[in-house]
Amino acid sequence: MGEFISKHTFDVTERSAFVNHLIDDIKALEILLQKNLFEDDVVRIGAEQELCLVDGNHSPKSLNLELLKKIDDSHFTTELASYNMEINLDPFELKGDCFSKVEAQLQELLHKGTAEAEKLKVKLVLAGILPTIGKNEVSMDYLTPIPRYFALNEALTACKGGDFNLKIRGVDELSLRHNTVMFEACNTSFQLHLQIPSYDFIPSYNWSQAIAGPVLSVCCNSPMLMGRELWKETRIALFQQSLDTRKTSYALRDQTPRVGYGDYWEKGSVAEIFKADISKHRVLLTKPIKEGSLEQLKKGQIPKLEALCLHNGTVYRWNRPCYGIGGGKPHLRIENRYIPSGPSVIDEMANFAFWIGLMKGRPKEFDAMESQMNFKAAKTNFIKAARTGKESIFVWKDQQVTAKKLVVRELLPIAYDGLQKCKVAPKDIERLLGIIEARARGYTGAQWQVKNYRLLLKKLKTNEAVRQMTKAMQHNQQLGLPVHEWPMIDEKSDFSPSKFELVEEIMSTRLLKLHESDYANMALAIMRWNNIHHIPVENDKGELSGLLTWSYIESLSSARDLASAKVSDIMVTDVKTINPRTTIETAKKMMRDHGIGCLPVCVGNTMVGIISNRDL
Repeated sequence: MGEFISKHTFDVTERSAFVNHLIDDIKALEILLQKNLFEDDVVRIGAEQELCLVDGNHSPKSLNLELLKKIDDSHFTTELASYNMEINLDPFELKGDCFSKVEAQLQELLHKGTAEAEKLKVKLVLAGILPTIGKNEVSMDYLTPIPRYFALNEALTACKGGDFNLKIRGVDELSLRHNTVMFEACNTSFQLHLQIPSYDFIPSYNWSQAIAGPVLSVCCNSPMLMGRELWKETRIALFQQSLDTRKTSYALRDQTPRVGYGDYWEKGSVAEIFKADISKHRVLLTKPIKEGSLEQLKKGQIPKLEALCLHNGTVYRWNRPCYGIGGGKPHLRIENRYIPSGPSVIDEMANFAFWIGLMKGRPKEFDAMESQMNFKAAKTNFIKAARTGKESIFVWKDQQVTAKKLVVRELLPIAYDGLQKCKVAPKDIERLLGIIEARARGYTGAQWQVKNYRLLLKKLKTNEAVRQMTKAMQHNQQLGLPVHEWPMIDEKSDFSPSKFELVEEIMSTRLLKLHESDYANMALAIMRWNNIHHIPVENDKGELSGLLTWSYIESLSSARDLASAKVSDIMVTDVKTINPRTTIETAKKMMRDHGIGCLPVCVGNTMVGIISNRDL
């Protein structure tokens, strides 16, 4: 959020004062607009690089504070999860070799971070969603222990008034409840900033909304979450649902999500956007403010609009309007928040140049967006892009067009024109936009991950498949190749096995289950058909209540008629269980000591997996 909050409890007096400052900040902003005090004669670009920390097994490594201390560079900062970090790049004026400068600085900082990370046996990975993140890594144990993150979690969970519900359906499905905002930490982005003249802010903002879907379609890099193949850019659904404070009820009512694309083309000035967000979203965080913005204006000072900026940091538009001060002058920016981290630095720079070129090359007819495109069509394009990526079919100028055709024939020429108008170095234009065209004709990061994951699953279990894929991603990033040149993982390779320590890393999760009321003869048939010797049994609440084992059934078969028996009559009820974080050595000992061939893996009374002699 870019704000340092020194505590995570706020009293009524501070909250009341903060709200007054928030109202005054809008008044001050309108005065700045009326007096044309914004820096409108310079255009600068900037970016924020989020990244993941992994261990030797390419699993998330909770070490960001220790690593930041070793790096000792103000460009690096924390993120919500302790296995994430962020690099804040310097702003550069949009001209000449600005993209080469951004790229050089990013490479230099990544090299610096990598050098220190190696001393801690940690690696840096660029990934929209790290494939190896598991359920354990979204617990509060992995929240970076800094007051502002505790404050954000407490404020959002209090606003929600209950658990957050996640339900994302793609090829696979993720459906669960969660009681913290930590699922948001799965998302890592490459956030782009573009300074916008105050007089052109609304046309620029609406144009940024219109192009969001097509731009995202060729930048997708987050198709996986917890071993499930979901959307091509799963971050879009995950981020909205992980911070969704809307209340559910039996009544049908409209509620604006805190994370979203928007509901209409904007009008007026940037102040109207901020007013709408304040009107629709409760104040979550406050802080003491020494001097109000109107008082600063009276003294001839440029106000920081601290209350407005803090509140704006808790409203998560995919294209976010931003206010800032540089060199003593106020400016406005659009922050592009939907571009994922990775697949490689050169891919990110290509995405950056493509978006900036499109923004600066906006055709004249799109100044009045409502005359060119229905807002719902643009919003539908964005959702399609998140779901199906480069395989999407968009509506553009009332015509249906494939993502590839729209990008190559319509948008790339606009981007070339925009960068040329800004006098960006021709070699950078050709180099970076050439990558976008090659990716549009080839494959995106999401497509590369999906294809390789499916290949790996032919030979490996889920946990090992995501590890090997993450390993290949990190290796290709180190080589500096754009993703359309990444080789496919050879499924015939002899993969060196990872060093597993915990049950959750090797347990089977796709399980056949029985209900207590099922008939025994059907259970026996299922076991024969699937060549399995153990099936867990659940009750009406979905809780583990017993285990059906072939050896136990054989001991009963001569003593009773199984044809009419229920599963509850023949199951073992004294079942030994373990949790996902149990060590493999402990599981081995339990199975050996009790003379059993499997152990159900449970969280509470809910079964999430099973480990057998075959797994060991």
